[in-house]
Amino acid sequence: MAITLPALPYANDALAPHITPETIEFHHGKHHNAYVVNLNNLIKDTDLADKDLEAIIQAVAGDASKAGVFNNAAQVWNHTFYWNSMKQNGGGKPTGAIAAKIDADFGSYEKFVELFTAAATTQFGSGWAWLVVGADGKLAITKTGNADTPIVHGQKPLLTIDVWEHAYYIDFRNLRPKYIATFLESLVNWDFANANLGA
Repeated sequence: MAITLPALPYANDALAPHITPETIEFHHGKHHNAYVVNLNNLIKDTDLADKDLEAIIQAVAGDASKAGVFNNAAQVWNHTFYWNSMKQNGGGKPTGAIAAKIDADFGSYEKFVELFTAAATTQFGSGWAWLVVGADGKLAITKTGNADTPIVHGQKPLLTIDVWEHAYYIDFRNLRPKYIATFLESLVNWDFANANLGA
């Protein structure tokens, strides 16, 4: 089955003024799409061609000879997860099960913000910060470099922020901390986190 570029869960201008249509057009339309195109070229006529995206990622994880396949497949998955981690008029404190879980496992929403911000800010170079459920069933904050993803580390992702420069440079230039703060204050999709927690 061919891997396709998933449609955004909102219009190109839905996240403005925080993330502009220009950023969406480059990030989704060009960067994300390039990973899809590259992946399809890499798996064509191989035993991976009929697998779904997550199966491809799991099949090649840790195999140095398949690093190109892993990097492109994981980037398709990570980006799709990232788009869903945001919504129009998002941000602010969570509600529902995720709010209770954050309080139980981190002590407070403010502590979560502190830890998530630190992970996203200190991820050197390109990568991601994640809110995950760990193997012990507790929430954790983690960060991954480049295309690495929690799904190959026995963790269940609930939310992510992309800290590759192409995610924020058009709108925030070099101000990664401002982008992270804006994500938490105005964009984060707690409904998506709640759905993932309950899945």
